[in-house]
Amino acid sequence: MSDLSDTIVGVSPAICALRAYLPKVARSSATVLITGATGSGKERIAQAIHDVGPRAARPFVPINCAALPDALVESELFGHERGAFTGAVSASPGHFARADGGTLFMDEIGEMSWHAQAKLLRVLETHVVQPVGAGRPRPVDVRVIAATNQALETLVEAGRFRPDLYYRLNVARLVLPPLRERREDIPLLFRHAVNEMNTREHRTVGTADPELLGCLMAHDWPGNVRELRNLVESVFIDPPDGPVGLSHLPPVFQEMFSRYRSGPASERDRLLLALEQTNWNKAEAAKTLKWSRMTLYRRLAKYRLHRSA
Repeated sequence: MSDLSDTIVGVSPAICALRAYLPKVARSSATVLITGATGSGKERIAQAIHDVGPRAARPFVPINCAALPDALVESELFGHERGAFTGAVSASPGHFARADGGTLFMDEIGEMSWHAQAKLLRVLETHVVQPVGAGRPRPVDVRVIAATNQALETLVEAGRFRPDLYYRLNVARLVLPPLRERREDIPLLFRHAVNEMNTREHRTVGTADPELLGCLMAHDWPGNVRELRNLVESVFIDPPDGPVGLSHLPPVFQEMFSRYRSGPASERDRLLLALEQTNWNKAEAAKTLKWSRMTLYRRLAKYRLHRSA
């Protein structure tokens, strides 16, 4: 089974629990529902489930349900025969057939029309598809992983999402918290993104310096992990050969972070910043914070902080 450390990065309780639960989900054949804010990494989690599971050698097919035109949803999902409708100049297998034996990742599942939801539910229950214009249905062996940034329960109550499909999808539920709720993961995510870019661009960019790290910890990250990764990518436009400071960011990011120059305000964030600055050397972190070591250990327990292996 593949190592998940490059996919699920962090030391927050939510991420540690997810890292422990995901291999169990991957080994099962259960349908998966991933919920989380835009940019929180839902497709990366879906890919990880596929990669560490028994279907890893078969296709992983991602689709955006919001981009499926309702008039062509059956053709897009289940395929069609040549001449089945105007413009069908050749046969198409459809997304389910392309993912046969593997995984179909259906992002933005909450955007599907009621009509499309009914068609999807039937396939999930029967494991057969009916290509448009075909004389007989075709069996498919596909694991479906669905994702949404919406509360499907609310959509069900509003009559916009079928309750039977919701129950069919909501078997293995994975919830990705927004980055602002797991700030202890920010330094690790920044370092991980820098390392990935260094490998890709053949560079030697370092991690964030103390001033920038304080800004990273103070920012609310409305775009979540995607926003953080985009920030790191911007550094590589004119990359430094060492630590990354505010001056290495494009002007738009410098201006955005200028309000955070005083650093993180909460005790928890100040503790995290001290630990990162000292490479998690607890004695040095205690000196930085002017705490006793016993005080530091009590705060680590209070905030449930620990460094990943």
